[in-house]
Order: sequence, then C-alpha cells, then structure tokens
Amino acid sequence: MTDTFQGKIARTVEESEPWWPDVEVPPEGTPNVVMILLDDTGFAHLGCFGGPIDTPNFDRLSERGLRYSNFHTTALCSPTRACLLTGRNHHSVGMRALSNFDTGFPNMRGRIAPSAATLAEMLQPRGWSTFCVGKWHLAPMREASAAGPFTDWPLQRGFDRFYGFMQGETDQFHPELYVDNHLIEAPADPDDGYHVSEDLVDQAVTMVRNSKSLVPEKPFYLYLPFGATHAPHQAPDEYLAKYRGHFDEGWDVWRERVHERQLEMGVIPPGTELAPRNPGVRPWIELSETERAFACRLQEAFAAFLDHTDAQVGRLLDALEAMGVGDDTLVLALSDNGASQEGHETGLLDEFRHFNGLRENMDQVPDRLVDIGTRRSFTNYPWGWAQVGNTPGKRYKQNTHGGGVRDPLIVSWPNGTHPSVRGGLRNQFHHVIDLVPTVLELCGYQAPDSVKGVDQQPVEGVSLAYTLSAEAADTAAVPTRKDRQYFEMFGHRGIWADGWKAVTYQPPGTELDEDAWELYHLDEDFSECHDLAESMPEKLAEMVQLFWEEAGRYGVLPIETSPGRALFAGRPIPGTPRSRDHFVYHPPLQRIPADSTPAMGSRSWRFRAWIDRGLDGADGVLLAQGTVNNGLVIYIQDGHLVYDHNYFTSHTVLRSEAPLPAEKVLVGVDQRRVKRGPAATRLWLADEIVAEGAIPEVAAMISSVGMDIGTNPTGVAENYRRPFTFGGTIHRVEIDTERALSAHHELALEIRTALGTQ
Repeated sequence: MTDTFQGKIARTVEESEPWWPDVEVPPEGTPNVVMILLDDTGFAHLGCFGGPIDTPNFDRLSERGLRYSNFHTTALCSPTRACLLTGRNHHSVGMRALSNFDTGFPNMRGRIAPSAATLAEMLQPRGWSTFCVGKWHLAPMREASAAGPFTDWPLQRGFDRFYGFMQGETDQFHPELYVDNHLIEAPADPDDGYHVSEDLVDQAVTMVRNSKSLVPEKPFYLYLPFGATHAPHQAPDEYLAKYRGHFDEGWDVWRERVHERQLEMGVIPPGTELAPRNPGVRPWIELSETERAFACRLQEAFAAFLDHTDAQVGRLLDALEAMGVGDDTLVLALSDNGASQEGHETGLLDEFRHFNGLRENMDQVPDRLVDIGTRRSFTNYPWGWAQVGNTPGKRYKQNTHGGGVRDPLIVSWPNGTHPSVRGGLRNQFHHVIDLVPTVLELCGYQAPDSVKGVDQQPVEGVSLAYTLSAEAADTAAVPTRKDRQYFEMFGHRGIWADGWKAVTYQPPGTELDEDAWELYHLDEDFSECHDLAESMPEKLAEMVQLFWEEAGRYGVLPIETSPGRALFAGRPIPGTPRSRDHFVYHPPLQRIPADSTPAMGSRSWRFRAWIDRGLDGADGVLLAQGTVNNGLVIYIQDGHLVYDHNYFTSHTVLRSEAPLPAEKVLVGVDQRRVKRGPAATRLWLADEIVAEGAIPEVAAMISSVGMDIGTNPTGVAENYRRPFTFGGTIHRVEIDTERALSAHHELALEIRTALGTQ
C-alpha cells in the first residue's frame, strides 16, 4: 500500500479507528483539456491561416479563441509529440528522431524517459479522466506487437483508455488498430464506408460521453492525434470529388494567392516576402502535361483528406456542445511539423518508394490517376505543393528553417477568455514544449517533483497563458516570455533568441564543420529571406555559440548528420523479432506489425506452412504483407499454390501447375534475392518444386502494414475477394531469413542473366 495508514488497528473493529486517504478532485471551474494534433500539416494549410483548403471547424475554433502565428515545433513527428506531452525538449527525453530507433545514446532511445512524465501522468493522479485516441508513435516499434512489452504504450504513460495505432502512419482504410493494450480488427470495411478518422472521433466521443455521464465531477483530458495529414493521403469519394480541378492553376499561382491572403488576414507581418522556391521545385509552366495532372490529383487528395478531418473535428466540437461542456473545454489544435518533403519532386503513388530510395515511375501515372486518394493508392504530394502548405517560408518537415518548424496553433477556451480576445492573433514566439506548462498553469497545478517513484527532470517550457489577455495582442507591450529556443533534426540546426535566428541546412553525409550558418532577424524577416550572416559575423558567432551552449544543456550531442547512418546502426535487441532469423508461428494470430515481422523485403527467405485443407480442399490466404499498392501474398486458389509479388502494383505471379492434394500438406515458398536487385523464387509441395520463376524488382521496405497469417483484409493480390480467409487449418508456419546475395554471387549472376539484366 502506498498510503501510510493513519487510523488505529486493534483486535476488533469496535476498538479500532478507520481512516481513508484523501481523494483529490479538481476544483470547480477546472477546464477539460482537448489536444487536437494534425500530422504533416503546414503553417498555411488551414483556412484560418490563409490556406487553400476548406477547414470551417478549425476556423470555428479560431473564432472562439486565438491563432498563434509564431509557434514552433521540432520538425518531426515523434520528437514533437514527446515535447507536446512532457513540456521538455525532445533530446532531453530521449526522442531525437522517430521512436522506431535506438541509437545507443541517451538522446535517442525511442521512448520517453520515465523522468519526463507525460501530461496524462501528471493529471491522472489528480482525479482526471485521461484518453488517447489516434497515433501514438512514442514506443519502440519492436515493442508494438501483441507480445509487448507494454511499458511505453499509452496506458502505461498515464492514459485511462487508448484507441488508435502505434506506428508513425497507417492506411486510412485498413488501419492497424489497438484498444488499450491489445490489437483489434478494424470494425468495418472501406466498402462499407469505413475511414479511420471517423472511427477515431466516434471512439473519442464515446469515451468523453461515458466519463461525463458517470463521473461528471472529473474533468477529462483528451489527446486526439489524427493520422491526417500524414501520407497516405486517402479520403472518401465525395471529398475527392469536391476538389476535382480545384488546383489546376498550379502551385505558383496558389502560393502567391495564399501569401496575399495571409497578408490580408494579418497572419504574417506586413511586408513579409515570399521565400524563393525551394531547390528542386520547378516553375509550374515547365511541368509536362502528365506531371501537372499527377500533381493536381495528389494535391486534391491531400485537400480532401484535410477537409474530411476538419469535418470530424466538427463532429467532436458538436458532441462537446451537446453535452454542455464546450465552453468549459480548453482546446489546443496544432500540427507536429511542416508539410512533408517525402513525396519528392513529382509526388508518389506509393510513399514507400521514398523509403526504398525510388523515384516515381511516371509511365504508370496516367493509368492510375483515378486511384489517387482511394484505398488503391498510398500517395504523397510533390515538393511544390508542400511549399504552398508552408507559405511564406522555405524548406519542409525535417528541416529547421521556417517551413519545417513554424506551425499553426489555435487555443480556444470560451469560459477562460474575455470575448474581446476571441478571433485574435498572437505573435509572441513560442514552442511546443510551452503547452504543458500552459495547461498546468490554467488548471492551477505545478509540475510534480516525482511520478511513480521517479524523480522528475524540470519542465523546460514557458507557459503562454499570459497571451490569453487582451493586452497580449500588442507584442510591443507584452513581448514573449521565452528567451531562447534551439532546434536540431538530422544535423539541421537552429537557434532563436530575442527575435534573431541562426539556422543551417546540413546536406546528408556532410561534416558539421562544413555547415553554412545563416542569420535572420525574424522580427523583421518572418520568412527568412535576407541572410545577414556576411554583414553581421559577430552576431552570427554569438548565436552559433548560443546554440552549442543549448546543445550541451539539453543533451543534443552527439549530432547525426546522415539521417540513416546512426538510426539503422543500432544493435539487434535480444528477445525481439529482428534479433533472429528463424520464426515459428502458431496460428491463429492477430496481425503482426511491420517492425515485428521477418525482413522479407530486404532479405532472402524460406517459408513453410503445415496445413490441413480438409476433405474438400480448402482455399485461402496463408500469408500476406502489405496492401494493394505494394506487398506479397501466398495463397491457395482452386487448389493451386500461388505466390503474388506486388511491386508497386506490378505483379509477378507464380502458380503451381497441378492442384494440391486435399487434407494435410506441407507447402513452401523460397525467395533468394540479390542485394538491390531481383530474386529467384520457388514454390514447394513437401520436397517437390511445383513452380519457379524470377521476380524482376524487390522492395527492401514493403509497407507500414504488417503481416497476416491465414487472411488478407488489405487485398495484396487482385484475383480474389479479400480477406480470402483460409478455410482449413494452419498448424504451423516457419520462416527463415538470411542476408541478400552479393551482386557478384554466382546465383545472383544467374538470376540477372535469366532476367536479361546483365
């Protein structure tokens, strides 16, 4: 027992004195708190920030609250989420980059340090109901399977309930869903109108409704991190139709238009210039007809996705008002970083081309325009449209220039703000670490010194609660209370202090000593157009020195200048899937998340399944990974063993010539792949080869959607009706993996020769 008993214990109840520990109930007037987090949504995407997309419900929030035009994040999702939930810098808590990685250094463990409690861990013991609904991405992905461990899942970090997904992204129509500490199947099919954003809000409303109906004395804290607008950009058909043709004028026209709107609305300071095109962004007029059509469809899908998400935010706000708690709720709506550059110059039909280092095959584009935004695509838009979303700034997500780190923030609390401030703008500089101290101040709390027996590191943010006053509209009279803020992501660095910013773009693979620092007076140059580094070398040196001081203070070192080098250099963790090459599965099993599956893309592999087809000879899927856009599947159809290798919708299909016998059989597939090259594949019945052939191209990274055994709800292949669940019994599955063949290996040369690729 944690409470020391303060009564009296004697032989009998009559001789004893009972005692009950105090139960903390937040005082009347304490607001509910809702954090709405968008993903990869730029500074200029929302309508209330001058954006080109209809967002009436975010606009509605801004009309009831305040917009912050000088708000900043870390430039990447997991780090920003760690800051948002803890009030500390991302390096300080062990989340320098994505939670998929552990580099062996304290600043990158893939989990939030126990010494940095989340806001939920601070509020839950004080009598709050705490809910997380949406994207988590704050636990090591190797620990996100049904086997756990669950140490860093939402329920273990202060949330009473969780509904959502653990990975950095998910297919919006076929999500990998979790409830509390276990995986579940999606409650409906996209053919029935399912979309995960709608599901998330349904669940959030249910949690809040239960809480306010059963324990109305308790305020609630709802953390609602949508998958939107991270790729894949997918939306219901009616939203896709709404934007058809809307962006045909191209990104140059739209960027100028958004810039003008921002000036008219006062979202950016008067006289703010439009930053030059980012490197690699061509003038719209120079694009081919195919490139323009492709780019427009991709931007339409993004717009439809954001518009649809806004509608779900509206449903949540309506539900809160119907419950009578809308005015009593503090809502903070923001994005985790700027618009994404991961769609490259042309955009992508499947964003996993980016993760495989591949450009889009433009020859396929004309035939697939109709798929964009539907379950049959996994798209991301091109750099040109991303820069529109970051207007008026330069660069993107991952970078420490304005396009990566300046993001929209809306704060709405009708009962906590005077009507005179509603709909206003605030220009004080602030950062995502400042939101936890803001909530604590507005709720009347101090950050705890100890949580769950662990001494806590100091909260590093500065509350922006002072900006809710009417006087704060005048930044000259009420300047920011923040004195400095550093930035670092993949070697890109920045430091802000007293209206000045020094920043450097670090090309991958270059050394820190080769960097070129830039200097901007942000108070006069909001869009970082006028580099003063040469004319003010002393000021620049002062700022750079300040960066290194902050880097030492907050655990930024060591700095990684090549994004993949240190992230992928981590040692295999014993007891985790990627630490071994032999896998044995005992179906039935839930889906195995991608980071817990055998590496069937990057390695050669051997699959064996001991199955019983029954007297009638059952058909169905034995194993599948990925989606209709990219993946692989092994199945039995009409009695024949089939292997379909789906390389970005280019299918190589091997099929046994004769049907398999009924009842108990042993079937197998071997795939020997060449490193960065093709593969030779064989299908087996026991020890007999029943089909063989070559796979021309193999993706090393298959999909963010994991592996299913005995079913395929995502539909990797085209010639069966998903989920095509196996009608017999799968007794055991074994998979063995090994390193891919060297390009000079004898078998590798044979494979290339067979394909005519010598």
